[in-house]
Amino acid sequence: MNFINDKIIKYVKSHSCSESELLSELRRETELKCLKPIMLSGEYQGRLLSMISKIKSPENILEIGTYTGYSTLCLAEGLNKNGQIHTIDKNEELVDFQKKYFSRSKFKNNIIQHTGDALKIIPKLNFGFDFIFLDADKENYSKYLKIITPILNKNGLLISDNVLWHGKVLENKKELISNMNYQTIMLSVRDGLSLSIKL
Repeated sequence: MNFINDKIIKYVKSHSCSESELLSELRRETELKCLKPIMLSGEYQGRLLSMISKIKSPENILEIGTYTGYSTLCLAEGLNKNGQIHTIDKNEELVDFQKKYFSRSKFKNNIIQHTGDALKIIPKLNFGFDFIFLDADKENYSKYLKIITPILNKNGLLISDNVLWHGKVLENKKELISNMNYQTIMLSVRDGLSLSIKL
């Protein structure tokens, strides 16, 4: 359900910064060639992720759910000069697509790709993260929360996507708001974003 009419949404977007030409090209190719292009972070959400990342200026970012790499590049815009973003996706068929755009980005040396089951890969990343973007299989969000909480640094930022899940979560209790490790606020951007600070 959308409580804001299309004219207002168009006005908001027109008064927000725009995506780069590389991101625009990536988005268009995703929409033309990939299944479920709705999984892509849109331009407005991408600019929001970029802005938050720039405010945080993280040393290390963990992204769970790469898809075609749009949000990866948005998040990378805020990385500390020598920072890294580790991005994980289980779909091997998208690796070359991701690399095509990562290699053309000025952040190509800051992006570390992982392919496989994130629940098995994450425990092998034995260092802390300043920023985690959770955008993977929604049914495993509870499992992800358990394994990412110990590796998210104090005052680190966790952003969880699709927390409204097309309205389905209205019938369920959300874990983050009752989790004493975090302070959380939910935003009704697209399909819902939760911003959580590790206490």
